[in-house]
Parts: sequence; C-alpha cells; structure tokens
Amino acid sequence: MKFWIGGWGPAQGGESEGISLITAGEAESPLAGGMLADRGLAARAESASWLAAHPTRDVVYAALEADGRIAAFARTGEVALAPHGDAVEAGAAVCHLAVAADGSHLIASCWGDGRVVHVPLRADGTLAAPTLGAAAADPYAAAPEPDLSAALEGEGTVDVKDLLAQGAEPTDIAALLAGEQSAQPSWEGAMDLRALVEGDADPSRIASVLAGNTEDDGLAGLLAALGQGASDPFDDPAVRDLLAKRNDDGGLETLLRDARPADGDPEAGGRAPSEPRPSRAHSALFLPGGLVATTDLGYDLVRFWRHSARGLAPHHEVVLPFGTGPRHMVLHPSGYLYVLTEFSGEVFVLGRDRDGRWALRGGSPASGASLAGDTGAELARSRDGEFLYAGLRGSDTLAVLRVRGDGGSLDQVALVEAGVVTPRHHFVGRDALLVAGQGSSEIVSLPLDTRTGVPSRPRHRLPLATPTHLLPTR
Repeated sequence: MKFWIGGWGPAQGGESEGISLITAGEAESPLAGGMLADRGLAARAESASWLAAHPTRDVVYAALEADGRIAAFARTGEVALAPHGDAVEAGAAVCHLAVAADGSHLIASCWGDGRVVHVPLRADGTLAAPTLGAAAADPYAAAPEPDLSAALEGEGTVDVKDLLAQGAEPTDIAALLAGEQSAQPSWEGAMDLRALVEGDADPSRIASVLAGNTEDDGLAGLLAALGQGASDPFDDPAVRDLLAKRNDDGGLETLLRDARPADGDPEAGGRAPSEPRPSRAHSALFLPGGLVATTDLGYDLVRFWRHSARGLAPHHEVVLPFGTGPRHMVLHPSGYLYVLTEFSGEVFVLGRDRDGRWALRGGSPASGASLAGDTGAELARSRDGEFLYAGLRGSDTLAVLRVRGDGGSLDQVALVEAGVVTPRHHFVGRDALLVAGQGSSEIVSLPLDTRTGVPSRPRHRLPLATPTHLLPTR
C-alpha cells in the first residue's frame, strides 16, 4: 500500500518538510504488512498535520496547522504533488479535515479558536471561499446573574428551574411570587413563574419547595412541574448511568451534584469551570441522513449540523461528562457513533433516535490498565467492525476494544505497546496496523491477529520526521 504522510514542521517544534510518500509492502497491494519504505518528499508544506483526499480527483487537502490555512495539492507524478489553486484561511491551529462523499465541500476543525469551517470545493477540486459555523457555547459555564425583576414584569415567561440554575436565591423568587395568584394550577409541560402564579399555586408552598422542604405530600404536583423545566444534560438517563459507573462510591446523587454547577456558586464544590474554557474543535465526520458531526474537546460537546447551500446550520448537540474532551470519532456499520475522549481516555457510544437526533447510549474506558495522565489520540476500527483501536499518548499504547451485540456496547480486550513515542495517528489495514510516532519520528508496522484483533510487536520501522497522519493514496 501507499500512504501520504503529514507531519509537524519547525513552527510547531517538528522537523517535517511537508507531505511525504511511503510504501508498506508492495505499492499496489491491498496489504500493508510488508517492509516500510520512504519514497520521498511529495510537496513542501509547513506543518501539514492532517490530510484528506478528494473522492474522485487526484487531489489532496492539507491542514496547515501552524499557518491556520487549508491548501490543496494535485498529483503531478508518482511521488509529486503541486499546489492546486489558492490556499484559504480556516482558523487558529486548524487540525482536521473531512471531505464530503460527493466532493462538494469539506469541513475543517480548528483547535486554536474552536472554529468549524465549511469550505466549498469547485468542480476541479480547488478551494472556494470558506464560511464559519456558529460558535459553540460551553454547557458547563456558569450562567450570568439572573434578572429577577424581569421574571414577572418582562415579556414572555421565565422557567423556575432555569432561574435556580442561574443562581437565583429561592427566597428572592418566593418574594416575587407573593400575592400573585389567580385558577386551578396545571402541572403539565414546562412550568414557569407566571404560569405558576396565574395557575393559583400557593406562593408559600412554592417558597417551601424552593427552600428545600420536600416533606409535605401535597408538594408532589409542584415537584413534578419543577422537574419539567429547561433542558438539563444531566437528566439524560444515559448520562446518569455513565456518571454513576464513574463514581467509585456508587453515590449517584453526590456525583450529579458535584458534576454540575453548585446552586448560586459554580466554584463551591461544583465541577463548573472556575474560569471560561476555550472552545477546541477537533474533528468532523459525515453521517448518513445528511448530518455532520463535529467534536469540541474544550466544551465536552459533540455537535450535529445540517448542510445547506449557505454552509452549516446547527441541528442539535450531545453533552459529554465534564472534562472528558471528545476528540475523534468512528461510525460503525451498525449505525452507532463512537467518540474517543482526549482527557479521560474513554470511548463513548452515541445512537440515533427515531427523530434523527443523536443521544448518549453508553461507553467504556479505553483500557483499565492505562496510566494516569494518558491522553486519547486516534480511534479506528477493523474492516469487519468487530474491533476498535484507540491510541493513548503518555503510556504510548494502543487499547483494543471489541464491539458487542448490536454495536451499542464495548468490551476491553487488550492494551499493547504502540512501539513509538507519542502515537499521534494510526491506520488499521487487513493484516497490519501502522502507527505514526510523532515523538520518536518514525512509522511502525504491527502485524494484526485477525482472530483476536490484537496487534503484536512492531515488525518494521521507518524513520520519518515528526509524522502526524497517514492517508492511503488513491
């Protein structure tokens, strides 16, 4: 097989001069377990850290991470690429590219400023003017101080639960409610202050609930109403289940309390960020049905977009547990989406509901034997979809997981040495797994046991300056 190799250049502390070509075994063979050979530098480019291919044309796109730009290169010879049209601006530390199957556009993810960028592709494969997707918002950020005076006087309504989440004092809310009464209350749907008051709810009873008194049996209806307020990522059953499993003491209520902002003070024992976090877009994946998924490892988000002629329109998003850092994704033949997290080294499972929206279904640590401080890098699957391979930097290992049942559950199988320092990226072939060792400046080939799915020790090595990505050629 033949591979284009991207790497970090001097601007990022590396030594790569651009895009190189290597072979793994026979150049035209579908197998990759043979000797590794460097075929030379195909194109000079500063820190071409991620590469993507046009689906029908002999064109390669490079994320020039140090420059914040995207460049296109056309193949002009066996080991030669030439600039193809003008490069376009993307954003700070652009680190990932994904090309649509019809070759009409690509999506760029920018680690430095969180940008998700839509770039149309012309008929000849050159890059057209980019447009930006809507910026992400941190779901864990502390809300601004609530404007209680607008709760009963302004236009529209304010959700009680939403006010509490914003840090409003229960006594302040109760004071607003005093004396505002009118007909039988209805507890159906998401309840708000004005609806509660106009529904003839007793202000003293509401105040009792807001103050934490739940001993009165007559409060059941009010409690039910307050539980149907604004969307809360922690109320997802799958999130509660995952958070419970992550709690060593098994105390779900304690864990939920610690995982969300503390009432009125996000820094008082809660897990809300003590200061604003940066958005860190890191990858994109085209999904069946016309949606595009992107990760934001800074905000613990998997975002879903709808593509249109004008670019990307936000559709919905899935919030992962605080501080996990979703990085790269793999779509399984079963339809499940697997997400590797950088900071926690876990693989989360997302599934699609009947309405087309995605939700958290489960997950697993990549390995029970990884080291504290390991960070997830790349996630890839075997050709038959039976195994997943997660790269872990720090311990410099590869975690092997088996896909179970209908694809919604994962089992840990093995943790093996990657054979390199800082395994930034890997490719899973029919007979071998190739790893790009960014820290040791080499590519290694590990034979694969197709029965167990476990790679063995490296069989072949190839010195190559700070490689970060392997892309099979056409």
